Order: sequence, then C-alpha cells, then structure tokens
Amino acid sequence: MSKKEQQNILIVDDDHTLLSSLKKLLAIHGYESDSAVGGEEAICQINQKQYDLILLDLHMPHVNGYDVMQHIRSINQTPAVVIVSGETSFEAARKACTNGAYDFLSKPYQTEELLTTVKHALKEKHLKKQNLLMQKQLKESERLHRYLVNTSPDIIYILDPHGHFTFINERIENLLGFDMKELIGQHYSVLVHQDDVEQAKYIFNERRIGERASTNIELRLKCKDSDTPRYFENKTLPIELSSMGIYTGADKNNDYLGTYGVARDITDRKQAEETITFQAYHDLLTRLPNRALLRDRLSLAISHAKREGEMLAVMFLDLDRFKNINDSLGHMIGDELLQQVSNRLKECLREGDTLSRFGGDEFTLLLPKINNHRGNVSKIAKKITHVLRTPFFIDDHELYVSASIGMAIYPQDGTSMDTLIKNADIAMYHVKGQGKNGYQFYSEDMNTPYFKNLALDTGIHKALENEEFMLLYQPQVNVKSGEVIGAEALLRWEHPEHGCISPDEFVPFAEETGLMVEIDNWVLRHAIAEVAQWINAGTPNVRMSINISARHLLEDSLVDEITQMLNEFDVSGKNIEIEITEHAIMNDMDGVIHKLNQLSALGISIAIDDFGTGYSSLTYLHKLPIHTLKIDRSFLQEDRFDNNDHTIVNTIVAMANGLKLNVIAEGIETQRQMDYLREIGCNEAQGFLFGKPLEAKVIAKLLEKKPFSLPDTNKTNISSHKNQH
Repeated sequence: MSKKEQQNILIVDDDHTLLSSLKKLLAIHGYESDSAVGGEEAICQINQKQYDLILLDLHMPHVNGYDVMQHIRSINQTPAVVIVSGETSFEAARKACTNGAYDFLSKPYQTEELLTTVKHALKEKHLKKQNLLMQKQLKESERLHRYLVNTSPDIIYILDPHGHFTFINERIENLLGFDMKELIGQHYSVLVHQDDVEQAKYIFNERRIGERASTNIELRLKCKDSDTPRYFENKTLPIELSSMGIYTGADKNNDYLGTYGVARDITDRKQAEETITFQAYHDLLTRLPNRALLRDRLSLAISHAKREGEMLAVMFLDLDRFKNINDSLGHMIGDELLQQVSNRLKECLREGDTLSRFGGDEFTLLLPKINNHRGNVSKIAKKITHVLRTPFFIDDHELYVSASIGMAIYPQDGTSMDTLIKNADIAMYHVKGQGKNGYQFYSEDMNTPYFKNLALDTGIHKALENEEFMLLYQPQVNVKSGEVIGAEALLRWEHPEHGCISPDEFVPFAEETGLMVEIDNWVLRHAIAEVAQWINAGTPNVRMSINISARHLLEDSLVDEITQMLNEFDVSGKNIEIEITEHAIMNDMDGVIHKLNQLSALGISIAIDDFGTGYSSLTYLHKLPIHTLKIDRSFLQEDRFDNNDHTIVNTIVAMANGLKLNVIAEGIETQRQMDYLREIGCNEAQGFLFGKPLEAKVIAKLLEKKPFSLPDTNKTNISSHKNQH
C-alpha cells in the first residue's frame, strides 16, 4: 500500500514488550501505526484521531478491551477492530464479535495469520470507505441536479416546435406568480410583455444551436395579475430529441423538436445599473445633478442656443458663512443645511432649468432660453437671495446663510462650457469681495484681480522652487547698553521680472491659500541656518526672532518641524524667538497653548507681535508661555508724543514688568523715542534709528560691536517694509 493510501492503525495492549514487537512487525511490512498502553490511553487517542484498524487486547487493568469497543460505538466511529488476546474461550470471542470486532486472534499469534488478517481488514475498510464515498457522491449529485432544476434561481423551460410549454420549473411561480401546471401546453406569448412580442419570436422559437444561438437577450415578462414588467436575459439552445434519447447534431435531416431555454431575472441588476447611473451623475447628499451632469446638459444647451440663436445663463452660487456653521456645529448640521438650501433653491427654478451641486457649498444653475433678456436672470437671482433670508431650523439651531451669486451670459460672456463657468465664478468672487450676499453679472474688468491672484499662486510656487525669497535682518538693541542682542528675520521676494515685492502684497494671499505654511518653513530653515553661523562666529548668546503665521500655528507638524531644524543645524532653542500675533492665538486657543508649551520646553521664547492692536487680554497672557511683548509702532508715532499720548505704551510696559515679561518696541526712528523708552523701563527696541533691515553679513559685524554703533545704511539699498505675517 503506497503512502498516499496509508491507513491509520492503533495497537492497544498493556504489555510494553508485546506492544513494541507488534509495532516493529507492522513497520517491517510497510504499516505505520500508533500505540497505546492500556485502555485509558487508547480512548484518549481514539478521541483525537480517526483509525481504520485497531489491534486490541481484551484483558487490561481499569479499562479493558470491551470498554474500548463500547466507547468506539458511542462516538460513532467505525474502525475494523481485531482482537489480539490470550483469552481463547468461545464466550470471549462471541462477546467481542457482539461488540463489533472484525476478527479474533489468540496469543501467541502466527505472524502470517496476523498479517493476513491486517491486510484483509484494511482492504475491507478501504472498500467500505470507497463505497460510502460513492454513495455520498451519488446522493449529492442527485440532490444538486434536483436543486438546479427545481430550485434554480432561473426559469428553465422547454417548448415544443409550435412554441408551447412542455416543461417549466417551479421558479416561475416565485418570479411571475404562475403555477407551472397551468402553463404546460400554453403558448410562450402569454408571458411576454406586449412591446417585446415581436422580438420574442426569434428567441423563444430559437432553432439555431452553438454560437449562433441567442444569448443574453433582454426581454420583459409579465407577472400574473400585474402590469409591472420584469427584465430577463434569455439563453436559448435548440435541441433535437428522438426515442433513443436526447442528442445534439448539425445534420439537417434531424427533426426539430423544440427549444430549451433559461430565463434569468435581472431586475436587481437593472436597479443597480440605475443606481450606479444616478450616483455617477448626481450628488448623493442633495440628490442634485453633479458637475458631470451639469456639463453634459450645458453642452447640449449651448448647442441648442447656437442653433436657435438664443441666449442662456450660468449662475455660480457660493453660500456665505457656511464654513463657520460647518466648523462650529459639525458636518452633520452642515450636511442638513446643504439639503435644506438645495430644496429652497429648487423652488426658484423654471421648468427646464438645472440646479447642480458643484462641490462643497457651491451650486451652479443653468438657465436656458432666457429670451435674450438679462432681466429674467436677475429675477431668479433676486428670488434666490429672498428665499435664503428666512432662517433654517436644524436641531434647535436657528441658522442664517446668504449667497454670493455670479452670472455669465451666452454668447457675450463666453461660448464654451469652461469659459461660462469660469466667468460666472469670477463674478461670484467679485460679489464676495464687495461684502457678499448679492449678485453680479460678469464683466471683463473683473478679470484683473482674478488673474493677479492666479499670477501670485504660480509666482509663489516658482519663488520657492527657484530660491527667489530672501531674508533681511533688523537688529534688536538693548535700550540701556546699546548692545545688539539679536535680530528679526524679515522676508523679501526678489521677483526676476518685478523686482522686490513687499510682503504686504503676497502674504495675505499666501495665508488664504495655505501657501504660507511652505513659506514659513523656508524662513525657519534659512533663519536657523543663519543664526548657527553667527553662533559659530563667536556670538553664542545671539537671538533670532522669526515670525510664524496664524495658518502655520494650526498645523500639527509645526513643533516636530522646528525641532528637526534645530537638531539639523545644532542650534539651541534659547537662540530662537517665535513671534505670533494675537489673532493667531484666538483661532484655536487650546491647540496653540499646547504647541507653544512644547516650543517653550525646547528653550524657545515666545513673543506677541503688534501687542495692543488686537485681543489684548490678561487671560491669555496668564495661560500662554509668553516671554516677550512687542509694542506696535503705531503707539510710538511722533504725533502721539506731540499730544503727550503715552497711556497705552505706559500701560503695556507696566503690565509686562509686573508679569516679568520682556518688552521690545518696534519702529524706533528718533532719539526722543529712545529716551522715552529708557525712562519708562522698556527693555529692547528696533527700528531705523539702529538701521534698516540688513543683510546677514552686516548683522554679523554689528554683533561684534559693543555698544551699538549705527551702520552706514546709505550703502544698503534695500526695501524697509516689514513682513507683517
């Protein structure tokens, strides 16, 4: 017997010597076996493994051979059991056979007799297993055949040559409501939808075979007592029958006996196709047409308008203040608001108009056939602004939103889809810039700020790639000693075509678009690298002040990025001061406190820039790890000195001294300002009195001079505008 046919054998005896010799004997003749010492161990192994043959001793202590056989029967196992025992009485043999023994051998046994018995027992067991397997396969095959025919998910049928049913399975009743018996002898047309009868003639009466036969042809069948049709795929295969049985062939002399077919219900697939199509062309939240469907309809509308010489309008609508509601109350409230807004907008449409959700809180309206009159478009825009004035009530919240609407007219504002949508979008942003909650028609003069922003976006990306940005440094001086104790890094953009561009011109746009984060990282890297050079040149206590934007403070990666740069350039946190504005603190108080505490733990000092111009509050001064207050230049202008208006500056300095905070004054240009700062106890100052923003190498020289010596700034032809970010 090959290893593939190897069967499981168990030898059970309480005599170790006999157990070992019998196991070796079987191994010599190619039989692998397990052994068990006594009945208890045998039962344990039988519970864990199925055996084909068990060589079993009868007389064993505690659990004997009869107990083992009874256990085998109790767990419904059917191994061949051969008794190998010193007990030779007839009664022992009878009892063993009664308990299911295959044969009975007496000890001492004859080797040949034992091997012959083992061989025959295993063979018989093998045959029984094969027989049981065949019976099981036959039963399964029969069951499967019955299932396929009688419980098939498809309708299976046979027609005679004249199209009458000679067989149909029970599935017909579940799908169409007909009893299969009432259809036997009926013509197939009783099931076919009236609009598909002509096509059905070539399918139900199919005579072709093989690849030419009809497959996957869609038809509609009628349900009993119902006008609702269902969709089906018909698979037909003609056959030829004779008294000899069913056969197939291509011989033209064979008689055509009928048609065999399978009809599969594809209602679910049709519904799925409709759902997929809807999802592909509609917004799932508002169930409005999406951008793809809008473009399709706009393309058709433009073609029609061109052919008929008509005008059409495209409206681009953006909800005002929606982001505030969405951020403060959550996306669930925001989604419900969008649904309610879309329902109100639909009330403003004419028949044939298309309202689509363009994305986020933006909607687009297509208004065909406006009768060559802008007034019709204005009426709809007015109606929209009017219906949005009524508050929305969602989960006990009373919400108000308005809309900024831009409008473009075909053909004067554009003759293509993209141009009309773009110009309507430009007009919408023009409304946003003028205070929101209104509508405007597109005009060419609106392009100027649009293209300016586009140029800025492209220009900033290129400036980062091409190293067009540069840093200048304004010295910060100890008011009492005149010593230069640090510098503030100020950003400049040296544009290859437009020259030096002030931060006031590009920083607000960069803040709005998120580009400020990349710019901040550029400034941080270059400023930290520069202070590393100053330290290595012999000024270990120098301090570099670096501005961080409000947008960057919201980034989770801020602290890790600064930490990585400090490690990269081997600079201590005590040499860095981060400047932030009061407005930036208020955007996310808890998040900002957490980040600033982490930066402070690195030794970095935190300065509030332009203090006194925003939300100045003792509350956040106590909460935040602030080290420095920077007095805004506006409080130290000469006209305030002329009017003896020092209240704000005096208060800020007194408050800072009381809180043990450092104070630095910005914009110091005259000796009178300097003397005043010394008088009130202000610690540090910066401004044109000490020098314009300078290149790094000039600052390096200033750091070597004590006390401060005013540099010859006339030789430094550099813009003095300060970066306000």
